Amino acid sequence: MPHYRAFVDRLSATPAAPSLFNPYAGDDAAANGRRANLALYLRRMAERRPSLLLVGEAPGHRGCRRTGVPFTSPAILLAEPSPFGLFGAAAGFVSPPLADSPRGEATATILWSALTDLMILPLLWNALPFHPHRPDAPASNRTPTAAELALGRAALLDLLALYPVEQVVAVGGKAAGALAKWGIDAARVRHPGHGGKHAFRRELAAVLAGV
Repeated sequence: MPHYRAFVDRLSATPAAPSLFNPYAGDDAAANGRRANLALYLRRMAERRPSLLLVGEAPGHRGCRRTGVPFTSPAILLAEPSPFGLFGAAAGFVSPPLADSPRGEATATILWSALTDLMILPLLWNALPFHPHRPDAPASNRTPTAAELALGRAALLDLLALYPVEQVVAVGGKAAGALAKWGIDAARVRHPGHGGKHAFRRELAAVLAGV
């Protein structure tokens, strides 16, 4: 079994918790699509041999919760032309259901714009691969607790074993704190959300330049 498929299978079998949605668990069409999208993304990134890993905090309800791929939205996943020729229906990525709901996601849009401008295609992941939401409000986001973030440690270590990147960059304070706690050396950049667009791009450019 290809390593990326086994990785996704382990994720799908990981128990989540109340108010913590595992996008890869379940047998419905949406979950099957998210697993397929993630496995395809990991395979295509393995072909690109990325040297950089960007690690965010957790999936958002308009983005990875729906697509299965970190730092994407339905709009990015199916865009033509696709950033770096990576995504798109022609490549095999599938659209999540609820096509009439919002297709964009602010953080993902800002991040991919910066990556395109900087001409860098890193591997993307979240410290917590599950979506934290408010009780009884699945279409919401909230900050994960320390105990919830700890659930992502094994998956991140597995990912680092599969993709021997040269550098890890934490996107935001929560991700930076989790990586430090897990003994993973990482640079830190501003999260692009909540007014951090320009600081994120500037700080990522500085990391890439070795400043």
